[in-house]
Amino acid sequence: MKRGLSVGAVFLLAVMSLAQDHPAPADVKTTPDRITPIPERKPAADFSLPDAQGNTITLSGLKGKVVLLDFWATWCGGCKLEIPWYMEFDKKYRDMGLSVIGVSMDDEGMKVVKPFLAQRHIDYPVVIGDEAMGKRFGLGQMPLTLLIDKQGRVAIAHSGVVDKDDFESHIRELLQ
Repeated sequence: MKRGLSVGAVFLLAVMSLAQDHPAPADVKTTPDRITPIPERKPAADFSLPDAQGNTITLSGLKGKVVLLDFWATWCGGCKLEIPWYMEFDKKYRDMGLSVIGVSMDDEGMKVVKPFLAQRHIDYPVVIGDEAMGKRFGLGQMPLTLLIDKQGRVAIAHSGVVDKDDFESHIRELLQ
């Protein structure tokens, strides 16, 4: 028994030593990136899809509003981190002209999305996207969050977790 414990202790020390010699690479992101606005805004691709309540959401029908379009999935950790922020933005800025639309990229569709929405009390519209829609919006990784200006042009497209305060300042700027 003592021999087993000794071998285990030596193994653990060796692993810890290797971990110290090989820290996480510098490019591993531990904090959100700052958000960079798109200098030449182009029209956002239109879509018309049913949300979880059966209402049809058409992006072009939201012209005149600032749209926060969030591509996410129920299994995405960064997405789960951002969703409460987007719920907060929705409540805070809805009356000023912000529309938050979630686009779930879950393959299982509403079967997994509806319980997720109920569990987290998400009350902004959520539609189900597919691979073709993801390509039209430049989805490479999730989360992907876009801010679309009042003219229907993409002002910001950010892959990865957003910096909440930075993102909120861009929302306020677009709402002016």
